[in-house]
Amino acid sequence: MASSRIEAEQEPLLGDRTPGSREWDGTESEEHYKSRWRSIRVLYLTMFLSSVGFSIVIMSIWPYLQKIDQTADASFLGWVIASFSLGQMVASPIFGLWSNYRPRKEPLIVSIFISVAANCLYAYVHVPASHNKYYMLVARGLVGFGAGNVAVVRSYIAGATSLQERTSSMANTSTCQALGFILGPANTDEVQIPQGNIDQVAVVATNVLFFVVLFIFALFETILTPLTMDMYAWTQEQAVLYNGIILAALGVEAVLIFVGVKLLSKKIGERVILLGGLILVWVGFFILLPWGNQLPKIQWEDLHNNSVPNTTFGEIITGLWKSPGGGHDARPTGCPVDQAWCLYTPVIHLAQFLTSAVLIGVGYPACNVMSYTLYSKILGPKPQGVYMGWLTASGSAARILGPVFISHVYTYLGPRWAFSLVCGMVVLTITLVGAVYKRLIAFSVRCGRVQE
Repeated sequence: MASSRIEAEQEPLLGDRTPGSREWDGTESEEHYKSRWRSIRVLYLTMFLSSVGFSIVIMSIWPYLQKIDQTADASFLGWVIASFSLGQMVASPIFGLWSNYRPRKEPLIVSIFISVAANCLYAYVHVPASHNKYYMLVARGLVGFGAGNVAVVRSYIAGATSLQERTSSMANTSTCQALGFILGPANTDEVQIPQGNIDQVAVVATNVLFFVVLFIFALFETILTPLTMDMYAWTQEQAVLYNGIILAALGVEAVLIFVGVKLLSKKIGERVILLGGLILVWVGFFILLPWGNQLPKIQWEDLHNNSVPNTTFGEIITGLWKSPGGGHDARPTGCPVDQAWCLYTPVIHLAQFLTSAVLIGVGYPACNVMSYTLYSKILGPKPQGVYMGWLTASGSAARILGPVFISHVYTYLGPRWAFSLVCGMVVLTITLVGAVYKRLIAFSVRCGRVQE
């Protein structure tokens, strides 16, 4: 069984062979190498297109929901958005387990069919006479379920890119025997994977790290628009434009960080970069704390006949989805007075905000890629489908809970409490990394096959 699994892991995803259809002699041919990397590039393109599609659809959900069902409100919009991550969180372990015991093509093809069917349902949710919003809720949940195939993609890429390390380590037969790699009879080249050797503490700790990293960035993305509108009195159009530019710049910055940490990790190791990234994130949120005596502009213009405006956080968010057509928007700008903290919390200066964004933009991608890299190395040669499924599920949970957490804390307590709690969370995460630092090592290092 172990032999067939390792052979299946080495098979090109796009090849016509079935798992175990050929023998493996511990080396990799040039043809197999090219086919394997062709599969990886196809998967990279698939993930890229999936992300682009998600970004396009997410911008149109609110106006589409309002058009198909007038009874839908902002709270239901939150459930529609969260249903995608919920579906992905449920599907990821299932597809991961499936890929461990069957060819990876099967869960990938099935998940793609689910995604196509779900998007067709999403396109026609306006057709039923009633309950249209619930059809949309189901459609987005199914789209997320189909997106659970990311666990299979990650497990294939992680397994394929670690193939060279495994083949080179198996060259030393005596070392493999000492480590529990059971070699078959002398006339065969069958190699079995050691069972039960994975450090489960390191696995759980890395899942927690991955959750925290995605949780922090999810809440940062969520709070950008209301924060800038409250602090700098930006209009809805200005907030969408300027924050879009900021996020685009952070995306370019992330690409450079991804390239840089790959080179840097070879010199100082993944754990050091992970710690450094967390420290940068902490500094970024610490800088984002309100300081000084200057208060933000208050929406006094919205006070009429001594009444208090009832603008809520949800209305600020949903207002961004509304079409600007049809006259001009007389909506006041500034910090709404019904948020009591606006009357005593100092303004976050634009220089603070931009500096914080740059630091978080450096720390987040470094932590993201290093936590994923460490996770893959900790798992070693064992089939990684289920484990990658749990990693994806933890990321989905973070994308669900992060926006809910920050929206409530920010609305009722203000940015000082919100960002202080985030700083405390990052400190706890750094402490966790310190506690398990010596366990966050590659499987081959822990088993003594190679030196760290």
